[in-house]
Amino acid sequence: MKHSKGEKINGWLIIDKPIGMGSTQVVNQTRHLFNAQKNGHTGTLDPFASGVLPIAFGEATKLIPYVTDGKKEYEFTLKFGSTTDTLDLTGQIIASSEIIPSQEQILAVLPSFLGEITQIPPAYSAIKINGKRAYDLARAGQNVAIPSRPITIYSLQLLKMLPDSQALFRVECSKGTYVRTLGADIAQKLGTYGHLTALRRTKCGKFSLSDTILLDNLKKLDYSALQQSLLPLLTCLCDITVIAISEEEAVRLQKGQKLSAASYGLEGKNQEMVAVVSDQPIAIVRIEGKSISPIRVFNL
Repeated sequence: MKHSKGEKINGWLIIDKPIGMGSTQVVNQTRHLFNAQKNGHTGTLDPFASGVLPIAFGEATKLIPYVTDGKKEYEFTLKFGSTTDTLDLTGQIIASSEIIPSQEQILAVLPSFLGEITQIPPAYSAIKINGKRAYDLARAGQNVAIPSRPITIYSLQLLKMLPDSQALFRVECSKGTYVRTLGADIAQKLGTYGHLTALRRTKCGKFSLSDTILLDNLKKLDYSALQQSLLPLLTCLCDITVIAISEEEAVRLQKGQKLSAASYGLEGKNQEMVAVVSDQPIAIVRIEGKSISPIRVFNL
C-alpha cells in the first residue's frame, strides 16, 4: 500500500503478530509508526494465529515474492474429538466423535502426510471464487466448492501430547498450505474429527521468531530506535550471489537494459544474482545465456 505523504523508508520489519489482530491492521499501524510512504506484508496470518509476519517497507516490497515463495514453519495445537465450521476454535462445532487417538496411533499416520500431497483449502479462507472471497461466501451461508491443490510438507512432528485430547505439532511446509486443513486431515486419517486450538508461525522464508519484535514494544521506541529495528533490504536474500558492477552499468540496468554475461565470466550460468555498486543494491538480475537482465530494479 502506497501513500503520497510520508517518508521513503526501505527495509524489513519482522513483527511477532499477536492473536486477535489481522495482518492488514499490522501493516497500517507500522506504516503510521514509521510515517512511511509504502509497506506491505508477505502473506496473511489470520487473527486466530500469531507469530512471524514480515513487513516490507519501500523498495523491499519488490522482494515480497521471494519471501512468500519460501518455506513456512508452524506450531499448532490440534484438539481431537470435534470439528468446527472454521476448523479452529473460533467456529461452531459441527461434528464430534468419541475416538481420541493415542500417541502411537498419531505417530503412525504422520509419514503419510510427507512430500507432495493434495489439500482442499477451508471454506473460511481468503481464496477468491468467481471474484469473491471464500470466507464471505461461507459467512453468507452459501456452499463453497474449492478445488484441491498440491502442497508440499517437508517435515511434520508430534512435539507432545497435551491435556484435554490435544496434541502439539510442528510442520515445515510450502506456500499455500492451510494448517487448519492439515489438522483436520490428520484427525480424519485417524478416524475422528479435529480442529485447531492454537496456531503460531515460527518461520517465514529466511525470517524466524528470533528476528521479530512485538508490536507493543515497537510502539514504545523513539524515532532513532525505530530505524534500528529495520532489517536491510536484502536480508531476505541472504544466500543469493552478489555481482559488483560499475556506476555506468548500474545506470543501464536501471533503464531496463541488459549487460554482457561474458564480461563477468557468467555466460550460460542461468541463475539470479544481486547487482551492487559499492555495496548498494541496484537490481535483482537474471543471467540467461549471454545476457544479464534486470528483473527487479531498486530506486534507492
